[in-house]
Amino acid sequence: MTAHPALDKLTAFDSLLSEEECDLATTVRSFADDKLRPYLADWFEAGEIPAREIAQQLGALGVLGMHLDGYECAGASATMYGLACQELEAADSGLRSLMSVQGSLAMTAIHHFGSEEQKQEWLPRMAAGEALGCFGLTEPDFGSDPAGMRTRAKRDGDDWVINGSKMWITNGTVADVAVVWAQTDDKIRGFVVPTDTKGFTATEVKHKLSLRASKTAGLSFEDMRLPGDAVLPEVAGLRGPLTCLSEARFGIIFGAMGAARDCLETALEYADSRVIYDKPLAGYQLTQAKLADMTLELMKGQLLALHIGRLKDAGTLQPAQVSVGKLNSCREAIKIARECRTILAANGITLDYPVMRHANNLESVMTYEGTSEVHQLIVGQALTGEGAFR
Repeated sequence: MTAHPALDKLTAFDSLLSEEECDLATTVRSFADDKLRPYLADWFEAGEIPAREIAQQLGALGVLGMHLDGYECAGASATMYGLACQELEAADSGLRSLMSVQGSLAMTAIHHFGSEEQKQEWLPRMAAGEALGCFGLTEPDFGSDPAGMRTRAKRDGDDWVINGSKMWITNGTVADVAVVWAQTDDKIRGFVVPTDTKGFTATEVKHKLSLRASKTAGLSFEDMRLPGDAVLPEVAGLRGPLTCLSEARFGIIFGAMGAARDCLETALEYADSRVIYDKPLAGYQLTQAKLADMTLELMKGQLLALHIGRLKDAGTLQPAQVSVGKLNSCREAIKIARECRTILAANGITLDYPVMRHANNLESVMTYEGTSEVHQLIVGQALTGEGAFR
């Protein structure tokens, strides 16, 4: 699966995978190489992406909600889902975000907590990429502290009426359905909201310097009226959104390593071909030291990701272990991206190479689904038994 043969031989990551897992990873990588990579620089520069077309292609590939069972979802293992995230984010973090928000957030919320009618209505179409979803949790003033959200849903007869706003919502302007979380008189509840509902507005976030190959929106709800059966019936409180976030974080553990690997492959190829003072850049001690250190961190990150994937498949994975993985993968991936840029020197700042694009994207990946600081505190609490969030 790894494009650079020396890196592939040294890491021997594929030797830890089953034949089915290798085949899946190879398929997703080939799809990314053929259908996505030729356009990534243009999408990033323009800040535009054909999200619906890509979603349909991902649906045909079978990776949207692939870790879910039934409703035309693939029912794949957690590890296979992680490997798909790794290969897609090796192309671009924004594209992995599209898949992650669709499958790990919106589809997971409906699958785990929705009514049978909600599942039948949305999940098959979402798995096929025919309907896009978004996940309305974060608010302008409440990111790391979702319990403080101000969006409210109130009963009015048999209906619900929602007022409030959300921010940094991936897929928001292209979604057909939004899973919206709101305060009620009975804890936080989730609602399945068709985006053509009166009172629902999505406004694209412009001028981003990161995740430019991804649609990001602010959502607003003004006296948005929903029928009583729009609520997710099987969950109340923060357990609902936090369960979904844990699924998305799991994908990032693998995904960020994909971005790191792509940067390292690029740096290796560049160092092999770039001649400085009559010999390849790869022949200098400082370059080799950088490459060696980055390969070490990539290997450790991939091994940790695979370990966490195996734990999840065994049903023993703990939330704090997800935080360990997300914290490590994001922190080391962005370090690798920045170090690779130094090997490419001035060429590293252009879109002719992917390293600066990956570095910019990883700035967002470090922040969403829990900042690095939040995950440090989760791990700290698991170690000490003391909560230090306040």
